[in-house]
Amino acid sequence: MSGRVWFITGASSGFGRVLAETVLARGEKVVATARDTSALEGLKTFTARLDVTDPASVEAAVSAAIAEYGRIDVLVNNAGRGLVGALEELTDEQARQVLETNVFGVLNVTRAVLPHLRAQRSGHIVQLSSVGGVVGNPGHALYATSKFALEGMSEALAGEVAPLGIRVSLVEPGPFRTDFAGRSMTFSEPIDDYRDTPAGVMRQRFSAQDGVQPNDPAKAAEAIVTLVDTPDAPLRLPLGPEAVSRIRAKLEQQLADLAAWEEVSLDTRYPDD
Repeated sequence: MSGRVWFITGASSGFGRVLAETVLARGEKVVATARDTSALEGLKTFTARLDVTDPASVEAAVSAAIAEYGRIDVLVNNAGRGLVGALEELTDEQARQVLETNVFGVLNVTRAVLPHLRAQRSGHIVQLSSVGGVVGNPGHALYATSKFALEGMSEALAGEVAPLGIRVSLVEPGPFRTDFAGRSMTFSEPIDDYRDTPAGVMRQRFSAQDGVQPNDPAKAAEAIVTLVDTPDAPLRLPLGPEAVSRIRAKLEQQLADLAAWEEVSLDTRYPDD
């Protein structure tokens, strides 16, 4: 697959950077993008400035990629923002920044790339979601909102583009040793009442885990490459033991609730005439 062209957003650090390095080491082509292209120095590949929240910037980066390579085979929507804080603590600006990047940013890039994938009748869109896109944790309400939206958008998109030869996959990582919990994370101004609640514990946990997360981003990158290499790739791929266990527990609880409340759920019809 040495002829494949990968278009990766947020490639300056974290998953994006490691994935770009992994793909390049395999002899494939990468368009590495970031808001600050100086942060992409050291990657021996084609780079483009890209602010996913700016449609003009998105169109320019995609056009530059097509001009350079003539095609895009794999789109990786990796750029994202984190936000920790109880819902009441969050400002409008913080909430909108997360949604603009994690939802509308993905929408902008995906819509710009799709015409080229449609013309090829091939391609794979990889969406970097999170275990937080399946399990909503206290202290992570707006981040979960953005990732739940991404999950729904991508599930619907997969059905829309499958007849056109285009695949869609969601990657749902747990805690990996990137800078996500450090300089990439925004924290709300705390309200004291939440200090000892689950939302407050989440704040403390994120601050404490930066740099000591148990999972290796290089292994995540290899898993993403394996996913893209697989013709019948799944819609969802959790990554890390924490993600697998928490998603399994969520699904098991949903099935148990469905069974326990099935009689109530089904009793909605008009009486027979």
